[in-house]
Parts: sequence; structure tokens; C-alpha cells
Amino acid sequence: MNLIDGKATAAAIKAEIAEEVKEMIAKGGKQPHLAAVLVGHDGGSETYVKNKVLACEACGFKSTLIRFEDNITETELLDCVDKLNKDDDVDGFIVQLPLPKHIDEQKIIEAIDYRKDVDGFHPINVGRMAIGLPCFISATPLGIITLLKRYNIETSGKKCVILGRSNIVGKPMAQLMMQKQYGDATVTVCHSRSKTLKDECRVADIIIAAIGQPDFVTADMVKEGAVIVDVGTTRVPDASKKSGFRLNGDVKFDEVAPKCSYITPVPGGVGPMTICSLMKNTLAAGKREYYK
Repeated sequence: MNLIDGKATAAAIKAEIAEEVKEMIAKGGKQPHLAAVLVGHDGGSETYVKNKVLACEACGFKSTLIRFEDNITETELLDCVDKLNKDDDVDGFIVQLPLPKHIDEQKIIEAIDYRKDVDGFHPINVGRMAIGLPCFISATPLGIITLLKRYNIETSGKKCVILGRSNIVGKPMAQLMMQKQYGDATVTVCHSRSKTLKDECRVADIIIAAIGQPDFVTADMVKEGAVIVDVGTTRVPDASKKSGFRLNGDVKFDEVAPKCSYITPVPGGVGPMTICSLMKNTLAAGKREYYK
């Protein structure tokens, strides 16, 4: 069993980005600038945004954090998005999800200029990704593809099962794993209504678990030598931790790991790569790599 170390891989990529940014600035180029909009005080969102700001520092980017209380109106948030769209110094920006219930998330996503949509959630980026055109790919799927490539894990012609069909992970992951330039695999998407989910998993060469249920994938669902990518990050109570909880993946790690050729841990697997991919997208935005 080989552990796929997302933390170390992300650190190496951020160092590579920092070198490139240094060269860009030395040649008179502009320092890439990422802005993040945070609404309210959700614990998970606070942590993510803090880590994104730290990642910007590590990559040599300029970063701006814009905070609002959770009683902000939809109109006020749309005004903020409009200002960021028009700010020539901001190369890319994100509006941290989830948003309060009274705000239509899809409306906010669609208001973001797709050329600055480094989260890769705008329908134009999603559509371009689906047909294999250059675009910002949403950060978690891009992070997983990057990990598979960095570890030289063979995906072409392999059977890949994706657990979960969310717009953020499951659907884009399926698109990428099918495409010749990324996964080139035979893909099956399973979800809560799938009748043969366990049978599908048992014949999979690669399982990407993004179903949001702790310890969902057990040893009896995994064949010998499979590659397991665990996207799950559920907070479960743990009295031994200072915070009172620990992050738990969708895979029952201790019993599944011995059967795998490769497996990602939680934490330290996909999580760091998600933020690292956002940095890759921001660099591409700064270089006008996809959209002039």
C-alpha cells in the first residue's frame, strides 16, 4: 500500500508556482491577485479561507479578503461581485460557499465574470470543461487529477467508479476521468439511489469517494490492488482532540488501506490539493492563459 501524500505534493506545487511568479515579476509582469469573499462565520468556511490566504502568501500572490455578516442582502453581494468583476487588479476571485439561505447561490455564481471564476463553477467554465476546452476546472477534481498524474497512476482504460454526483466533485470528476487528455478511463457514477453500488465498487480499479458519509466504503467493497481517492471530510466528535472533533473520510481507512495499491488519507490527501489547485487557477488567470 502506497500513501498518496497530498500535503507534500501541494507544498511542492506551491513552491513551483512561487518560482514562476518570481520570474514573472522580475520580467516586469504583474503579481497575480486573488480575492475571496466570505459571508458569515461558518467554521469550515473560515478555515478554508484562512488556508487560501496562507497559500497565496506561499505562492507570492497578492490576496484580498472581503468579509460580510450573514445578514447581507443578495443585492449587496451582487454589487460586491460586480465591483470585483470590474477591478482590473483582481485576476480571480471566489465567493466562499455555502451562502446563507436567503441568497441564491446559483445567481451569485452566474454573476461572476467567467474569466475570473477561479473556482470553476460558472456554467461557461463547466461547459468548456465538459467538451475538453481550456478553462478553469473546479479545484477538487483538478487536485485529484493532479495527484493521479504526479504519482504516475495509470488511468487509461481502467474502470473508475465515482461515488457521488455533486456539481462540485462528482459530475466534473466523471467528465475529467472520461476525457482522453485527463483520465481516459471507463467511468461509472454511483449515488444514493444506485442499486448495484457495492457490485460496481468491487470491480473498480479506481474508486473516487465523494458521497459525504463517514466510513461508507468498507473492505468488502474494494478489490485487491485498487486505487482509492477519499474526498470525504465530515467532522465527527472526538473527545481526544483539542477541537472536540476530527475529520473523517468516506473510506474506512484502517480496513481498506491494506487492500489498496494507492490510497489518500483524510486529512492530508485531497484537501491540500484543492487549495493548491485554486492557486494553479489563479496563476493561469494572472497569465490570461485561458481567456484573453
